[in-house]
Amino acid sequence: MSNPRELEQRLPWILLIAAIFFGFWFNLGGVPLFDLDEGAFSEATREMLASGNYLTTYLNGALRFDKPILIYWLQALSVKSFGLDEFALRFPSALAATVWVVLLYRFTRRFYSHNTALMAAFMMATALQITIIAKAAIADSLLNLFIASTMFLIYCYTLERKRSTLYAIFALIALGALTKGPVAILIPLAVSFLFLASKKELKLWVQMVFNPIGILIFLLIAGPWYLLEYLDQGEAFIDGFFLKHNLNRFNTSFEGHSGSLFYYIPVVLVGVLPYTTLFLRSLRNFRSWFADDLLRFLIIWFLFVFLFFSFSGTKLPHYVIYGYTPLFIFMALMIPKIKSDRLLLLPPLLLFVILLFLPIVASLAQPYVKHPFTRIMLESAPSEFGWGWYLYFVLLISATIWLMQSKRVSRIFKLAAVGLATIITVSWQVIPTYAAIAQVPIKEAALIAKKRGYDVHLWKFNMPSFIVYREAIVKRDAPKAGEIVLTRKNHLEAFTAYTILYEKHGIILAKIEGPRKKTKE
Repeated sequence: MSNPRELEQRLPWILLIAAIFFGFWFNLGGVPLFDLDEGAFSEATREMLASGNYLTTYLNGALRFDKPILIYWLQALSVKSFGLDEFALRFPSALAATVWVVLLYRFTRRFYSHNTALMAAFMMATALQITIIAKAAIADSLLNLFIASTMFLIYCYTLERKRSTLYAIFALIALGALTKGPVAILIPLAVSFLFLASKKELKLWVQMVFNPIGILIFLLIAGPWYLLEYLDQGEAFIDGFFLKHNLNRFNTSFEGHSGSLFYYIPVVLVGVLPYTTLFLRSLRNFRSWFADDLLRFLIIWFLFVFLFFSFSGTKLPHYVIYGYTPLFIFMALMIPKIKSDRLLLLPPLLLFVILLFLPIVASLAQPYVKHPFTRIMLESAPSEFGWGWYLYFVLLISATIWLMQSKRVSRIFKLAAVGLATIITVSWQVIPTYAAIAQVPIKEAALIAKKRGYDVHLWKFNMPSFIVYREAIVKRDAPKAGEIVLTRKNHLEAFTAYTILYEKHGIILAKIEGPRKKTKE
């Protein structure tokens, strides 16, 4: 048997492995795909496999230029290995996040202590926004892996000047460009420029960026797909991918995803839960970090991403994650500097209290919601919250309060406890409950349509996950008498007669029996 000393040495590793498991792998395939993003990526992958076209992606039969090809290839490989299900479609993201954590540990361990590296890795694996993208069938976990590993190597190269390191940087940037496009090039270029400019070493930056062999490596990895896609689709690819889905996202509010200049402040405060206190405490050392090369590099990395996307016309919560990796190192360094454990555990306590009263708040808010479908969902949502929800959060809140008061439990263990509690709560309670309300009806309706062979119209309703589960392209025009439609309950009232085939939480699968009602002009 292991002696207490050996167990003490193994415990941090056990906690990190538990964080990775619960943060990235636990219940990975246990809930339906979420719309729009997961449904869109997954359906594009399904159509790729169905058509055998591994060059150009389509969504419901239409060209999809949102993202480059690498994530679709990896999802397709996973589906071929495991079958078409949620686990297979999310597997590449969970794997990428796992490698991302390992690389963060190794990089931090090189420059700081073993304990600091372990805590940085643990906090990343248990941070709220990280665990969400790690379990999502989208490109962002993979992109963050490539951005983080690129940035780690850039800093190492400024110290060592090894050619192999520089060539690896170009290869990783190329893989990032195959995952999500120009952003994988922009962030390393801009951050390295600002960092080396601050050190008055711009000559090194020019030598790095314009290295002929490095450029050749980039072109050999990323170039073939971009070239073949252009040859296949011509100007449609340039307009759709580069202009619409990249340039226009910065210049304008794309697809209604806008926000103020301060949009990402609350996003970060919530995204790093349950470690928000450590993040706020780290801001107090902001100026002093510029005196240290590594900390300066890390703060420039975070600030560039934060400010760039703050000024972008299109704002989505996951954009700022590209700059999150440095935050976990900052926060790990701040652990000994927090004076009060009560203050340290206050953010997760507030999160658990909010979640405890969430069903009650939703019920009370329902009469005041103007959007008809949201009102219908809020009216039926309480059925998904049982007594177990309240008991779970009462116990969790009680345990957190006890940890805040306890002087026998070490600070590291307290952080580990609330970190694991947060991601288990998200994976076991929050996400499955939300999925039961918003996505389970879509999946169940799709499986009914698939089993009965219905030719379905999606009307005033963009839910690509339905197409994934139906495993067939659907029509998007208004249904006529005798046709099957999937829509929201409030839209179905536009028809004079219909037969409901399936109904849940405001989602209706119905057969249209009569014409649409005439509307007053």
